[in-house]
Amino acid sequence: MNKTSRRTFMKRAGILGAGFYLTGCAQKNQTVLPTPKSELEYATPVPTDEKIRMEEFGEESSIEVAALSVARGTDIPEMVRRSITALGGMERYIKSGYDVIIKPNICTDYYSYEYGATTNPQVVGTLVSLAIGAGASRVRVMDNPFGGTAQSAYIRSGIQEAVETAGGEMEVMNRNKFLKADIPEGLDIKEWVFYKDILDADAVINVPIAKHHGTTGLTLGAKNLMGTILNRGQIHQNIHQRIADLASRVRPVLTVIDAVRTLMRNGPTGGNLGDVHQSNTIIASPDIVAADSYAATLFNLKGSDIGYTQAAANMGLGTIDLERLKIEEISV
Repeated sequence: MNKTSRRTFMKRAGILGAGFYLTGCAQKNQTVLPTPKSELEYATPVPTDEKIRMEEFGEESSIEVAALSVARGTDIPEMVRRSITALGGMERYIKSGYDVIIKPNICTDYYSYEYGATTNPQVVGTLVSLAIGAGASRVRVMDNPFGGTAQSAYIRSGIQEAVETAGGEMEVMNRNKFLKADIPEGLDIKEWVFYKDILDADAVINVPIAKHHGTTGLTLGAKNLMGTILNRGQIHQNIHQRIADLASRVRPVLTVIDAVRTLMRNGPTGGNLGDVHQSNTIIASPDIVAADSYAATLFNLKGSDIGYTQAAANMGLGTIDLERLKIEEISV
């Protein structure tokens, strides 16, 4: 029975994803990370006919799974679990021994998650538990907040407690680990300074919160990837295309959007509970463009209304037309 490699399998299954965000200042004499080998580089978008060929076990067995799942309710851990089950289960994305990084949006240390600027800790903690349950050897959670310190933001957000309770680790992103890497498919930028461990991880799970943003309209999955790089100010020079370029380099296996409490105005930091809407929704997909497109509808927008979502779709990074996808709606 021939066994395909992990990344080759993910490429054929159409689940190798992307994701990042931005951080601090450049280093001198930065090491250049090699471009990934073509065999391992990038996955095709999620098949729209929802028939996924599973070759991990040396056979071709068609399994019907959703391309995108939407769970609604008030039991947050169960919403997360059910949304991942609809996509084929965490075991489809995380294999035994994987080194996993989960990237939430830990925006600042100004407010707790109730203010809608930071990913809900229950969402993050549940994903840690699921990844460990799928056999991950290590699950780290990290972000590079632009307000306050990482240490204080991790605690204030409630994410550190949730992650450690679930058996994961919080990691403060070490500036010495930010290294220059090529962006082979980038249209505007061809290299940037990324957090090396995120590029090296066996799997990255992208966990943004859906919220208003004064510059880009919304912060969603692709925008959340800015927390994985340095020199975020320079990304703003052509922000929509540059976010899409970043997404072409770091592809999460899953994007899970926290839309439990959505910040409808005055993002990205918020600070007024009156700006927060209780949407009670979790959106999950291996397709970052599809996830972002669906999340946009919660703000009465379409994916095409968000510049970086349209740019990513134009680059072939995912499906912006939700009517082409099998979407599973779940009530919890």
